[in-house]
Amino acid sequence: MKGRKGFRFNSALSKLKSNREARQLQVIYVYCPKDCEIEVGKIISDFSFDIVLNDYSISNISNKVICHFESVRLSDKEKDFLINATELGAWVEPLVTYLDSRLGYTEVKLLHSGYFLHQKAFSILSNKRIQYTKRFVDLTAAITLFFLTLPIGILTAIAIKLESSGPIFYRQKRTGEYNVEFEVIKFRSMTIDAESGGAQWATKNDVRVTSVGKFIRKTRIDELPQIFNIFKNEMSIVGPRPEREVFIESLEQEIPYYRFRHAVKPGITGLAQVSYPYGASLEDAVWKHKYDIFYIKHHTTLLDLKILLSTIRVVCFGMGR
Repeated sequence: MKGRKGFRFNSALSKLKSNREARQLQVIYVYCPKDCEIEVGKIISDFSFDIVLNDYSISNISNKVICHFESVRLSDKEKDFLINATELGAWVEPLVTYLDSRLGYTEVKLLHSGYFLHQKAFSILSNKRIQYTKRFVDLTAAITLFFLTLPIGILTAIAIKLESSGPIFYRQKRTGEYNVEFEVIKFRSMTIDAESGGAQWATKNDVRVTSVGKFIRKTRIDELPQIFNIFKNEMSIVGPRPEREVFIESLEQEIPYYRFRHAVKPGITGLAQVSYPYGASLEDAVWKHKYDIFYIKHHTTLLDLKILLSTIRVVCFGMGR
């Protein structure tokens, strides 16, 4: 630790062309309470750009990118430094917000109450017009998908019946919006005794998955019956994937603000599903949560459409994650 002149995390920076990328090329100056330096330092040291922590001696501040973390706990003198930097034309914003825009996901290890309470409102939660628009898009997409995929659904049902005995559909309780449980509906992709030994994480090469199941999971066909969950207003086309309460109770002990994903309806597909490879470990859950929080914070109808297009590519070309 180098005291108030800060300490530096070095890395090689690539040349970028746009104005935004040019700003990103600069060293990022981060300011936080002194008792947070080690924690913040460990987290930001993983990023592939240069960061200087708590250097109050810098000059020519007008062209600097300056981020703050838990600024409410800074001293009056330290707050004045940030205010003065803003007045002189520096780019000043909360650290997590800056990382959101730069990384495309939320660094959940840096989350604190200020992210939820003291910044721009989560429009998907507070704007009724956006909520109505999202519901309209959900119903329109669900009706369209139902008729377009009906032949695929019939063929899938026949294939499941021919391969093994047991039901065509699989129902399982998942936790949805406002922590309310509901029954998710899927085409059965596993053997009927898949969880005879209790709840288990699904893994990439799960031996419980049938031959038909491997194909319909890779192409996401197994998710199609969740169209009916959309009709029942239990799910959305796009949103965080619903998880089982038994796993949520464990994950929320390890992942900050994990239940915040239940502030919105779960989705058939989501930003995490098109951005992160398939996985079933705690680390995988953390990464998916990073994308889920980012999605809730920065939701737009355009983002939903982009996620849908990426999902169509997965379904059409079998590029399952």
